[in-house]
Amino acid sequence: MRSPLRLYGRHAELEAVATLSDRLRSGHGGALLFAAEPGFGRTALLRRAAQDFEAGPVLQTRAVPAESRLPYSGLHALLCAAGDVLGAAPAGFLSSGLGPGDLLELLRGLAAGRPLLVCVDDAHLWDDRSRAALGFAARRAEALLGVGLLLSVTGHRAQDPDFAGLPVVHLAPLPEHAARDLLHEVAGKKTERTDPAVREALLHEAEGNPALLEALVRRLSPAQLSGHAPLPRPLCDGDTLLRTVGDRPAALPPDTAFLLLLAAAAQEQTPEAAGADAALVLRAARAAGIGPEALDSDEAAGVARSDGDVIRFHSSLLRRAVHAGATPARRRAAHQLLATVLAGDRCRLPRLLHRAMAADGPDPRLAADLAAAAAAPDPWIPGLQRSLAFARAAELTTTDDNARMSRMTAAAEQARLAGHPHRARELLSAARAGSVHDAVRGRAELVAGALALGDGPAGDAYGALLVAAGLLGPYDQERALDARLGALEAAWAAGDVPACVAALDGGDKDREEAAVRQGLCPHGPPVQAALPIAGEGGACRDYRAGMLAALAARPGEARGPLRRVLDRAASDDDPVRLLRAGAAALVLGDIAAACRLNARGLAVGRARGLVALVPRLLEHLAYAELRAGRHARAGAHAREGLRAAHRAGQRNAVAHQHAILALVASVESDAATVAGHVAAAMATAGPHGLAQATTLAEWACGRADLGRGRVFEAAARLGPLVRAGPRRGHFAVRMLAVPCFVEATALAGQPDDARAAAEEFAAWAATGGDPQAPALLARCRALLAGPEEADALYAHALAAHELADGDFERARTHLLYGKWLRRRRRPREARGRLRDALVGFERSEARTWVDQTRAELRATGDVAGGEPAGALSCLTPQQLRIAHCVAEGATNREVAMRLSVSPRTVDHHLRNVFALLGVRSRVELSRLVDRAGRN
Repeated sequence: MRSPLRLYGRHAELEAVATLSDRLRSGHGGALLFAAEPGFGRTALLRRAAQDFEAGPVLQTRAVPAESRLPYSGLHALLCAAGDVLGAAPAGFLSSGLGPGDLLELLRGLAAGRPLLVCVDDAHLWDDRSRAALGFAARRAEALLGVGLLLSVTGHRAQDPDFAGLPVVHLAPLPEHAARDLLHEVAGKKTERTDPAVREALLHEAEGNPALLEALVRRLSPAQLSGHAPLPRPLCDGDTLLRTVGDRPAALPPDTAFLLLLAAAAQEQTPEAAGADAALVLRAARAAGIGPEALDSDEAAGVARSDGDVIRFHSSLLRRAVHAGATPARRRAAHQLLATVLAGDRCRLPRLLHRAMAADGPDPRLAADLAAAAAAPDPWIPGLQRSLAFARAAELTTTDDNARMSRMTAAAEQARLAGHPHRARELLSAARAGSVHDAVRGRAELVAGALALGDGPAGDAYGALLVAAGLLGPYDQERALDARLGALEAAWAAGDVPACVAALDGGDKDREEAAVRQGLCPHGPPVQAALPIAGEGGACRDYRAGMLAALAARPGEARGPLRRVLDRAASDDDPVRLLRAGAAALVLGDIAAACRLNARGLAVGRARGLVALVPRLLEHLAYAELRAGRHARAGAHAREGLRAAHRAGQRNAVAHQHAILALVASVESDAATVAGHVAAAMATAGPHGLAQATTLAEWACGRADLGRGRVFEAAARLGPLVRAGPRRGHFAVRMLAVPCFVEATALAGQPDDARAAAEEFAAWAATGGDPQAPALLARCRALLAGPEEADALYAHALAAHELADGDFERARTHLLYGKWLRRRRRPREARGRLRDALVGFERSEARTWVDQTRAELRATGDVAGGEPAGALSCLTPQQLRIAHCVAEGATNREVAMRLSVSPRTVDHHLRNVFALLGVRSRVELSRLVDRAGRN
């Protein structure tokens, strides 16, 4: 028995092959064309198809080498394969000219009435006559009963006339999870553990190309894979790229090859752009005596094409191969030509960067000019271009270690901001080598901490950022403050209040040390600062003071400073300060301001290409929308944030977005969707110590249980979050979960368990931390109150809801009030409240809660509750509610607690349910209810 050839990330393609095989087994014919760039696995896919096909013989053939290609050489190779597999091939088939249908007849004869699969790899490389005959036969394969043709071509040849009209499957780059699985298998043959940073760098360089990924792993030693030895620079060299993409670049005419080298060199500064500026490239080509005709489609076929104002390469790997595969002298010449034709102040940075790329050895003056241009305060310079400039300036600097490492650190920081953490880590590794000034080391630690904040344990980020603050404090107070505010963010994510306070409180020590350095304090000798010291602005002072007061539970003291932060942000366009102002607004309970500030910060961050900041802005905006009760908007922003976080390589942001989506799903979706988001959030939140994401995820599970009427499960899940103990929830989130906990315990008949939490919630609500808190507090008190007080408290809660947004929470109060009224035998009043609840839940798209409300309405005899489905239509409203509870796994006692009836009543109704439905056990009842729900 042969083990099947393992393919990663090709499920859809294998399904297409399986469909074709099924057609052949049933006596039909068909054809399928796979198109992909080199290295994507076309050959492996055809080999797997041939291996899996067991219904009949398989003919496999590849293209004939160009040097031996003759008329009909492709068909000759096919006949040879037929001879090898079938033992004989038609003699004299190629002795005379072939007609259009001759290959059809040949294949029909080879099949001899049994299924036959013909696999032709690299069909685009067949000679013209064979290719035309193959395409003619493939387009008419439906007439070949039991015969299938499986062809593969390189991506840009799928639209050739010979293959026109064929069903095409384009192989895309491997999805991330598939690339990780492949890397795990390949690297596992060389080392037991691949360093996470090395893994991310390999995945980035390979761009989803399996052949390139395997080649990169082969290039590294076990020590390099495990992180015990430095990686080669560059990680992916020209030879590796050229072996992956094949011989297309080498086959180009000389003038076309150099023009495309100019295009690749021009796009090196902006690799994420759609293409190279065609006008710039053609000006540089003319300076080299090359005309635009060198870019004719026939000349550059398979590598690049002219597309309006840009020159586009067929893939980024081809662009990288053209640039890295050229000799150093030709690359320098291309960059020098581009520098020559760039003019004007607006082109200063790209001109200097091209000059630097053309430099053959150290050049301190050019390095200084390039670094100065990269540091220009122009917010519209792409971060990746700044990173490339700083890195090249560092390479041209050899005599001043502090300057070289400072520039390399700046390159790492710009790469991080541009959403390239792998490149940032690579540059940072070089920047942290050697002995340099504390201020330079502090900047490197600041970048390391910021990277860990996006993708690493919160404790690691906190430690690195505090080290950075300590190193930077005497020399660069502005960056020291950035480090401390970053440490605050790490401690906040971890739910560590003392660490938050320590991060903010240390700023005074930084200023004192800076004053000592400048001779302004008597605690030490005057020392000239190595770097300029920037003072702490009023907005930062107020932010620190306000957050310290809020963390110390002094909301009155926090209000003034944080309100001033919001006032200043009204005219600010710095996305980082807007992000902090949005956080201040949430602490103040000004949810509308939080939404507004984060939305403006998001717009600015997107416009400036701050890829690393966009996921955080979307996370804060989604959370603010969630707090405002706008779940649909929160879900939209969280889903966008999830995509942005994946692009930026920020797994911590991914975890937070999944936690927010779990909360949204607890309103809008089913339990399986909630569980999926919770599992995705916890996969990172647990190992990285993200207490805030963990609390949100647990709250989502508890709320989902409530929506399904599983009050005992909800109480058990939410209790540890809101009560004191080692599993207590995040300090800034757990109060938000208290109303759900109170509801769960009250409906479970355990109201005393929630009284302490409700009183703590009352104290929090009094601080104005949430606009919906007064209504939710009144609802909690109604749930815990006796019959003589509950009526007025529910009415008070509904009146308070009118002063704040939030259809969903208002509908929940109507639902609980309606339940209470029905159990007090006031069905007419109950129906009014339940109808209002139904409208609110439908407006919120809260499907599970809609079902629960309709069940309550049916129990009051209201037809608005709808008729039960299918076999359940014979049950009374009370019997139906009991059947649903039992189907969810509730015991008779738990059902009695939910419905406020006695266990004996439940037992009586359940016996009648069994008799009416013809079932004999709870398992059979559960299956029947589940089928009725699906129908």
